[in-house]
Amino acid sequence: MDVLSDLLHRARATNPLIRQLVQRPPWSMTFADPPPLTAVTALGGPACVRLGGSPDPGPNPDSDSAVDPVHVALAPGDIVLITGPGPHTVSDAPSTPTQFVIRGGRKYLADANSEAVYGQEALAPRTYGDGLPGATTVLRAAYELRGGAGDRLLDLLPPLAVVPAGPRTRAALDLLAAEVAREEPGQDAVLHQMLDLLLVLALRAWCARPGADPSWYRALAAPAVGDALRLLHEEPARAWTVAGLAAETGLSRAAFAARFTRLVGEPPLAYLTAHRMTLAADLLRDTDTTVAAVARAVGYHDAFAFSTAFKRARGATPSEWRRQARRVQP
Repeated sequence: MDVLSDLLHRARATNPLIRQLVQRPPWSMTFADPPPLTAVTALGGPACVRLGGSPDPGPNPDSDSAVDPVHVALAPGDIVLITGPGPHTVSDAPSTPTQFVIRGGRKYLADANSEAVYGQEALAPRTYGDGLPGATTVLRAAYELRGGAGDRLLDLLPPLAVVPAGPRTRAALDLLAAEVAREEPGQDAVLHQMLDLLLVLALRAWCARPGADPSWYRALAAPAVGDALRLLHEEPARAWTVAGLAAETGLSRAAFAARFTRLVGEPPLAYLTAHRMTLAADLLRDTDTTVAAVARAVGYHDAFAFSTAFKRARGATPSEWRRQARRVQP
């Protein structure tokens, strides 16, 4: 399994929520508590995504904690990936003030004195707005990610990552637009598969651009190094050595180590240790597996050596980290 597929699988980027807005300008809505990853795409008409500076009538509307606004305009077919816990606003233009706030999955008037729920009739399944001539059509998908693998996936992206329209993403968007307002047996399964495809295509396009981070993504296509990364993700518990990886990839030890470090940004065994600690953290949080069994699962036959490595990486022993993670786990 390649690195990106492994991260997506372990991050559980599944069951995304999708909604379609068909609204004539001016329109604007702020998402006050979005999930870790959101994808927004414009299918037609003017659209803009803004971070920070969003008027959110929450419990402290006079707070001065807002950050300076950052916004991007979307052309039809563009996809913007949004990360981070802060609010974001989707609108027809940067200057359009927020009309509605989405909080806790419910919709509120932005200028209401109280949190009175504002209802809106659906145009079709998962589709809202007025549907009038000249309307903008926007799709928004919200992805829930979990664990260290989810964090590594989010590390691929800045707060706002714009993927320009292209033939591959456009084809996926056309299929998604044709299905989002339908309601047939198995519809949720169809949409989830399409949204997973859209996310992978968008991540590929973003990571493949010139100067992209992280460097390991570019290394996936490099001879020998890409093979080594695949092996480390397929068999993380194997007792790998630099010489063993070099032999698997057909290079001398010195040549392999130099090439891996140059392309990935860290030595092979440092990369492996970081990956093992990510896997271990997720096992500790999501299972009741003993610390000794977790150690063996990620390639450590000595539980003490594993605990030492884990504390160095995470700042707490495995048992302490498990207790802390479960206290904050939703």
